[in-house]
Amino acid sequence: MSELKVSESSTSAEEKDWLEAKAFFDNLKTNKPRPPKPRFAVTIAVSSRTLFNMVAERKIYEEVGVEDYVKFQIEHEDEPLKPGAAFPFVKALMTVNTRLRELYPDSEELFDIVLMTNNHAQVGVRLINSINHYDLTIERFCMTGGKSPIGYLKAYMTNLYLSKDSDKVTEAIEEGIAAATMFTPEKEVVLCDTQLRVAFDGDAVLFSDESEIIVKKHGLDSFFEHEKEFENKPLAQGPLKCFLEALGKLQRKFYAKNERLNCPIRTFLVTARSAASSGARVLKTLRSWGLEIDEALFLAGAPKGPLLEKIKPHIFFDDQMFHIEGAKELGTIAAHVPYGIGQKYNRGKLIEEPKKEE
Repeated sequence: MSELKVSESSTSAEEKDWLEAKAFFDNLKTNKPRPPKPRFAVTIAVSSRTLFNMVAERKIYEEVGVEDYVKFQIEHEDEPLKPGAAFPFVKALMTVNTRLRELYPDSEELFDIVLMTNNHAQVGVRLINSINHYDLTIERFCMTGGKSPIGYLKAYMTNLYLSKDSDKVTEAIEEGIAAATMFTPEKEVVLCDTQLRVAFDGDAVLFSDESEIIVKKHGLDSFFEHEKEFENKPLAQGPLKCFLEALGKLQRKFYAKNERLNCPIRTFLVTARSAASSGARVLKTLRSWGLEIDEALFLAGAPKGPLLEKIKPHIFFDDQMFHIEGAKELGTIAAHVPYGIGQKYNRGKLIEEPKKEE
């Protein structure tokens, strides 16, 4: 998922274009670092409504229409938009980039943030002004004028897509791109400004939903028996596995400089699994992938919200909406991954689909 190959025939042409772009950027009188080459970067695509709080603007769009919405944005383009749910995450990505550039001044292996929005280009001025107001390093934009931007994600070599639109997120996952729907926490929490903290659920997020299917269809006893029987068989990958892999690649750059204890990236596995009954298969799967997780927290069905309140991640990924709701109630920035059999259930109960009219 989310992995793209670049052919050798296109590499030389791309290199020439990139050198010209680099020369142009280096001649600009700006303190902002130039963006990395997309094929080496970890590219995070964020929608305008996740990066900024656009609730009032969205209300105009939905209640009055697109023309009045664009007019309002133009009239207020000198007023910076307020930070949205993804804003702290983006700032943390920039912090990691600063550390990477200190250790590897010429490296292109950095986070690259892309603004991916279906906004009209006229709205772009306010978005640019807001980005400059907060001194964010976002140079690549995709504004599609009302069309879905999903078709551009692979062209931008996207490793992770964050949006407020669950339909677009589902579409991205179906295209093989790591994606999640972001939710704004119900209270503000002060987050770490020196370390990016990312928390993942396990099943149907890092791993496939194969074990979760057994829980839902046959119960916990069958699940425990299944996990014990297949303890040494790695789970299939889930939609966010490639993003954890990308984080691990950047972490290893710090480890290579003897900065493991001072690494600005920290990852957490926060799973409802029980450690003794079903935890070994999870840890062995990560080992088989060659991936590390900094902290593995097995909750045996206990609520995740209180634990996440202690971790204070910049983003927490889960496939179950009741975990998302519990997290955001306590101030965690949560992102829903609409993947797997869990989407057909709410708090363990099957959601009845509306009957089709004959």
